[in-house]
Amino acid sequence: MLIGELSRRTGVSARLLRYYEAQGLLHTSRGPNGYRHFDEDCVVTVRQVRALLRAGLSTEVIRSVLPCARGERPDIEWCAELWDILNGELATMDQRIDELQSSRDALAGFLARP
Repeated sequence: MLIGELSRRTGVSARLLRYYEAQGLLHTSRGPNGYRHFDEDCVVTVRQVRALLRAGLSTEVIRSVLPCARGERPDIEWCAELWDILNGELATMDQRIDELQSSRDALAGFLARP
């Protein structure tokens, strides 16, 4: 399928699909006319990428996760190194949440003063 069809089927812009390709998240072939051709599996891959992005993962981490992803949700087939990667991401998120909460408390303190 061409990029426009993949865009329509996934609700993801062609520009973003090209970005996913550049990041190594989508694999395409080129026809004699130079157009990108996407396999049917790319629909599921795009949905997996979108779900993993919503989980707060970077495209770099997603590139490591995709080989272990199964289905659109996606379900994860747990490779040992993947477990370590995702635990590290979770720890980083927890740290950012703590830092944001601290910043929020400081700002709320400023606003509470007359």
